[in-house]
Amino acid sequence: MVARSAGRSPVWLVAVWGATRLLLLLFVLKVLAFPGPDVTSDVSVIYRDWYEVLRTGAFPSDDVTWQYPPAAAFAILSPALLPFLAYATAFFVLVCAVDAAVLALLWRAGRGSGRSPRGAWVWVVGVPLLGPTVYARYDLMVTAVAVAALLAAGRHPRVAGALAAVGALLKVWPALVLVGMGRRRPWVAAAVGGAGLAGLFAVTMPGAFAFLTFQRERGVEVESLGALVFHVARHFGWEGGVLLNYGSMEFLGPHVDTVSTVSMGLSAAAFGWLLLWRVRAARSPGPRSPRSRSPEPQPQPQPPESSESRPPESRPPGSRSSRSPSSRSRFAAHTAADAAFVAVLLFTVTSRVISPQYLVWLVGLAAVCRCFRASRMRVPVALVLAASLVTVLEFPFLFADVVASTPLGIALLAVRNGLLVAAALVGARALWRDTVRRGSAGGRPGASGPGISRAPSADSPATAG
Repeated sequence: MVARSAGRSPVWLVAVWGATRLLLLLFVLKVLAFPGPDVTSDVSVIYRDWYEVLRTGAFPSDDVTWQYPPAAAFAILSPALLPFLAYATAFFVLVCAVDAAVLALLWRAGRGSGRSPRGAWVWVVGVPLLGPTVYARYDLMVTAVAVAALLAAGRHPRVAGALAAVGALLKVWPALVLVGMGRRRPWVAAAVGGAGLAGLFAVTMPGAFAFLTFQRERGVEVESLGALVFHVARHFGWEGGVLLNYGSMEFLGPHVDTVSTVSMGLSAAAFGWLLLWRVRAARSPGPRSPRSRSPEPQPQPQPPESSESRPPESRPPGSRSSRSPSSRSRFAAHTAADAAFVAVLLFTVTSRVISPQYLVWLVGLAAVCRCFRASRMRVPVALVLAASLVTVLEFPFLFADVVASTPLGIALLAVRNGLLVAAALVGARALWRDTVRRGSAGGRPGASGPGISRAPSADSPATAG
């Protein structure tokens, strides 16, 4: 009973959030020292230099460490909102404020039928597991946009699409939150909003898309899955080494291009799997609520004046009642979150770079998944939280061992990346089994049964994205 009341009480939630975030602020403000290299120099040096360039109305296109889409300028310029603070201090305070906003969104989303406060707890616990790095990068701000997009998908699909577009122009990956949204409206809103914002940047600020060249020329970062090949190969006479390249520690030497190509091939395969899943899931009858498992009652005659009794062609276009059972959304409310989580997992583990701050993306999406009791991502979420704990050990705490490819450094990477791979595979399997029905591949949409129940559950397809 005590545990249950603690899980539901915002007092405990806020207390734990406040204690852990105070500790993070003390670390990034250097009141307390965190073991390992200084993680705040990205903000106090690199971001600060970019800030000075961006203030002139241009992007730092001559700096190869600028590898971000144009809307990243909003995050880098955001400390100007607090002109009475030093740049780095203002940045850390703003990240903490965004952190609090995400908690508020998750707490609100976890209330009601079919919802759970566990999502908010995943966020409260998961973020500090990553150590001070999570406050010393702008990735938490990007994650906030992705979280807001997923939570808006049910009731405000156009807003969700617009947020996904903004997120994609902040750091690309939030575009993946669209993959599990069944309606057209968020996709159209994302396309229109993204094109408009990108065009505005291209016209008004030179060098808006220079980051594409820099990203293409990156190598294999020392923390990535593919890097394990070279960590082991160094003990058997491999002639390459580790150098600071394009802003990160990367392997350079023989066969690096091959591993890089394989990584991109795996990313392409992940994209193909997601596309196949999307097509198959769209052809499958949607998951039914408990009410729809009983035999379907015979339809009752409706009064002639009711709009529900009119033939489809006489109803207002685009109205909910005008959609046939087979055309209704086949994605439950939790499907958008589950699909986004799996998509980002797949692209993270196949990437040539797995920086520590990438884990906050996964923590944020995992938190949204756990807001829904029907989510199938319980095990993958637990694996991501475990990977977050290992991540703070390999960076910054024991990063010297990782760079030197010591047995301890290799073991940490193998465990962390192994947990992420396991989360991706388990999550992909759970998503497929939850949404793709047997016998649906060759049939007509909805042929295997009636449409989705319109039961007013918080996780019913009526609120799906």
